[in-house]
Amino acid sequence: MASNDWFDKDFYAVLGVPKDVSEADLKKTYRKLARQYHPDSNPGDASAEARFKEISEAHAVLSDPKQRQEYDAVRAMAGGRPRFAPGGSGGFEDIFGGFGGGGGGPRVQYSQGDFEDLLGGMFGGQGGFGGGFGARRPAKGRDVTARAALDFTSAVQGDTLKLTVGGKTMTVKVPAGVHDGQKIKLRGKGDPSPSGGEPGDLILTVQVRPHPVFTMDGLNLRVDVPVTFAEAALGATIEVPTLGGSPVRLKVAPGTPSGRVLRVKGRGVAGKQGTGDLLATIQVAVPSHLTKAQVEHLEAFVAAGPNESPRAELLAKAKAS
Repeated sequence: MASNDWFDKDFYAVLGVPKDVSEADLKKTYRKLARQYHPDSNPGDASAEARFKEISEAHAVLSDPKQRQEYDAVRAMAGGRPRFAPGGSGGFEDIFGGFGGGGGGPRVQYSQGDFEDLLGGMFGGQGGFGGGFGARRPAKGRDVTARAALDFTSAVQGDTLKLTVGGKTMTVKVPAGVHDGQKIKLRGKGDPSPSGGEPGDLILTVQVRPHPVFTMDGLNLRVDVPVTFAEAALGATIEVPTLGGSPVRLKVAPGTPSGRVLRVKGRGVAGKQGTGDLLATIQVAVPSHLTKAQVEHLEAFVAAGPNESPRAELLAKAKAS
């Protein structure tokens, strides 16, 4: 909504942009200037602070399509001339003189109330600068970025952290199931607005320290579980670790190959979207050292079995493709 001081202020000149500047270029220019003149970057510099306020005010108007349209209309009516004097003479009559017939026709004087009613009707306002054609929306405060390192268990279960950002200490609640590199937006935890608007946000990037056994896959936890050749071939009941709890017992079926996944329901991440599972991937462990007796027994095992290759199907598919 418009302000009665828009006649005096060239917001395009304040930002150094043309009147047909695109939204993207406007945003890019504002961010560059805001960083340059922000009070945090210029402590104790009153001129920089005043410049920052001018930049923020200009961006608040031009970044809002409705306010920008009203601003352009008011500036067009002013034609770059001095601001009118309420009660009616001089510059105000020059702006609206043409409404009565223009040129040498009779000149019409308006009171400030008449002027506000006119503008309110033109732009759908509710009657003057105090209503639909009134105060501008204050600029939002600047967003702040920070990083936080969590151990794996805290990332899975959630945690409450104390952070010091820009000299301020704050308490931040990290939800369960955050992943390494994930960004969390904490509304209202950024810099205060320079013009009385809402504060900016804190954008927190989480770094999760790896666990020696477990990894996260969405809401699921994954773990590789080694088994012996005999356990995989003949079947067995094995123990599998859980995060922060006692091991669980799982049954390995006879003939289980490497890579088969066994699922333990409800032992994953407990998040807002539900609770995940523990996924145990079987890895057949091959011994690196065999005794002479073991070698003889394996050779007898091979000799007693069928003479077929487990790679026959793989080679046939590759050849046919």
